[in-house]
Amino acid sequence: MTMPAQDAAAAAGFQLAVGPVTYYWTRATLTEFYAAVADSAAQTVYLGETVCSRRREMKAEDWFDLARDLAAAGKDVVLSAQVLVESESDLRLLRRLAENGEFRVEANDAAAVRLLAGRGPFVLGPHVNIYNRDALREYAELGPTRWVAPLELSIAAVAAINPATDPVLSGTEASAPIETEIFAFGRMPLAFSARCFTARHYHLQKDDCGFRCIEHADGLLLTSREGEPFLAMNGIQTQSAGSHCLIGERDALVRAGITRLRLSPQSRDFAAIVRCFDGVFNRGEPATEAAAILDQLCLPGGLVNGYAAGLPGKDWSPLAVTGNGRVSA
Repeated sequence: MTMPAQDAAAAAGFQLAVGPVTYYWTRATLTEFYAAVADSAAQTVYLGETVCSRRREMKAEDWFDLARDLAAAGKDVVLSAQVLVESESDLRLLRRLAENGEFRVEANDAAAVRLLAGRGPFVLGPHVNIYNRDALREYAELGPTRWVAPLELSIAAVAAINPATDPVLSGTEASAPIETEIFAFGRMPLAFSARCFTARHYHLQKDDCGFRCIEHADGLLLTSREGEPFLAMNGIQTQSAGSHCLIGERDALVRAGITRLRLSPQSRDFAAIVRCFDGVFNRGEPATEAAAILDQLCLPGGLVNGYAAGLPGKDWSPLAVTGNGRVSA
C-alpha cells in the first residue's frame, strides 16, 4: 500500500531551520551562538544581516567564513539577503551574494529575486509577497527550490498554495517540487521602514544612531497604555511582542504536508528551544510539556499562534489546529 505524500514526508522527519539573527549582536555573541547551533539538531542555518546595513560587527567575509565553518559541521547553509535595499552599497552586497556560487541565497525582495533568477537554486524568503498559488507558480519559473510562507498565512492557506499532493514545480531543469518552510517560532517580523525606530526612541538621527540597537539584544519592547506587551522595535524593523509558536501543531502541519520549520533566534535559551521542537516533531515527546517549557523560555510578550488558525496573530491557544485552519476543541 502506498503511503500518502504528507505521511511519507512526516515519517522522514521534520527539518529544523535556524532563521537569520535579526538583532544587532556583538561578534563574540554571534560566534558563541553559532557554535551552539553547530552542535544542535537544526539541519539548516540562514546567515546574514537582513535588517540594517549599518550593523557592521560582521563583514561580508566574516559571514562567508562562518558559513564555511557551519557547512563543515554538516549544516545546510543559506545566505539571507537584506530585506530593504536602500543604497548602492546594499546593491553591491546583494550582487556579491547572488554571484557567490558557493551557497544558496535567500531572496527577501524583488531585487534579490531578479539577481538570483537563472543562477541556480535559491530560496524565496518570507518577505517576498506570495499569497496564492498563481504567484508561487510565477516565481517558480525563476528557479527557486524552497519558499518560506508569509508568516500571517494560516496553515490551511499555506497548504492550499503548495499542497504535498500537487506541489508547484521549480523552473529548474530538474523540475523538482518546491519545498515549503513555515515560520514556527520567534517574534514575528511585521514591517520594515526607511526610518529607524530605535534611533528615534533615543532622539537620534538614523545616520547618527550610535548603534543603540546593540543595547537591546532582543529588540526594544513596547507596551500599550494598559501595560500589555504590544510590539518590539528592532532598528528599522517592527516585530510582534509575542513569540509565534507552532509547537502544538504537528498534526496540522503533517496534514498540510509541511515538514520544514523555521525557528527565529533569540539571545537566551535558544538551544533549549531547538531541543523542544526536535523532541516534539521528531522524537515523539508531548507537545503540552514542551509548550510549558517554551512559555518560560520565550521573550516577554508570551506565546502566540493566532495566525496559524486564521485568527488575530496575538491570540494563543494550546489546542491543535484542524485541517481547515480553525482551532479545535
